[in-house]
Amino acid sequence: MTQSRLMSGIEAGANVAVGWCIALGTQLLLFPVVGLQVTVAQNLTISGAFTAVSLARSYVLRRVFAGSGR
Repeated sequence: MTQSRLMSGIEAGANVAVGWCIALGTQLLLFPVVGLQVTVAQNLTISGAFTAVSLARSYVLRRVFAGSGR
């Protein structure tokens, strides 16, 4: 069964959204433990940048694997 580009995008987005929530929570807890002092706004910027990269990576990999089944 193949997956449409739209569904690949939805799956990648859902995966990254869940990952972002986990990563943000982890950063909020872990950064102070290792001595990094950042504001919530800075934390959101950092996690947002990594999230954008993760979304693109997830979508591209999904399309590569979806295309290899043909």
